[in-house]
Amino acid sequence: MSTPAAPDRRAVLPWLAGALLLAATWPGARAQSAAASGLTVPTLTVQASRDAASLSLDGTLEPQRQAVLAAQAAGSVRELTVRAGDRVRAGQVIARIDARSAEAGVAQSEAGVVQADANLRNARTQLERTRELRAQGYISQAALDAAENQFRAAEAGLAQARAGRRQATLGQDFTSIAAPFDGVVLATHIDAGDLAAPGRPVLTLYAPGALRATVQVPASQAAPARAARQVEIELPDGRRIAPVRRTELPGADPVAQTVEWRLDLAPGDAADLRPGRTVRVHFTGAALAPTGARSVPTVPAAALLRRGELTAVYVVRENGFVLRQVRAGASHGGSTEVLAGLKTGERIAADAVRAGLAGARP
Repeated sequence: MSTPAAPDRRAVLPWLAGALLLAATWPGARAQSAAASGLTVPTLTVQASRDAASLSLDGTLEPQRQAVLAAQAAGSVRELTVRAGDRVRAGQVIARIDARSAEAGVAQSEAGVVQADANLRNARTQLERTRELRAQGYISQAALDAAENQFRAAEAGLAQARAGRRQATLGQDFTSIAAPFDGVVLATHIDAGDLAAPGRPVLTLYAPGALRATVQVPASQAAPARAARQVEIELPDGRRIAPVRRTELPGADPVAQTVEWRLDLAPGDAADLRPGRTVRVHFTGAALAPTGARSVPTVPAAALLRRGELTAVYVVRENGFVLRQVRAGASHGGSTEVLAGLKTGERIAADAVRAGLAGARP
């Protein structure tokens, strides 16, 4: 009976070295290594902002020129020539509604005009004969007055028929919907085959390259925001730009108690932006908080952990750290305001990345 041969050491050693390398680079191994080494992370006490007071609010980009095109005639939509995202020119037909009903109305109005014209001619002839008979004394003055009134009624009937024809022709024009200006189709609200009705939206059109940021400012902060020395719009890519024009609407929302601000962007800044994107509006350089209000905590940028939509800090608890979500505000140099989730005087990790390692201690 033969015994198995011993493994070749030259074949085992490379495999063993790879296994040791994998174990050393495995996240669990790194965590255990951090725990074994007793990793300590510097901490700091949250302080109030010493920079200029500021107010940061979420805003939305919207077009400066936008129109919701609606149907003005009833009927089935026969054709919709554009889709969302398409560019259109002023006067371009973008939708057609079944015009058979409108065409029948035009034909009926034309017949009415012909009938009214015939009635007018008959009344005119009758009036001329009546005047001749009256001059010869064969009929009374009352008969002449009746003929004149009939002639005036026939004139009014013809004018009414012509007005009806113009109205029917205008209704026929409403079966074609054209773009009022050069723009981009933002959304379509109806499809071919749907039933159109007067006032029903067909599509939304906006003029590209002219955008504005709309922000709702709390009514309690309206006056300080108006006195702010600087207003900046933080774009989704992190850039900060100054608006070329500010417009504060005169009224406040009775429910939300906010005042709408419209901040126009320069054409160059709005070239690559799209309506509907969320931006951040910063009002700085004025006393935006009422007297006696609590200070806004600030933390260094390294103390904030940002992962997608999550912004958090590691708060010191006993012998470790607890992750807490916060709402970040404006940045002043190397510090960032924390609008919610953190109080002045609390201790947090100065380095959020190191504090997230297993075994990290303050």
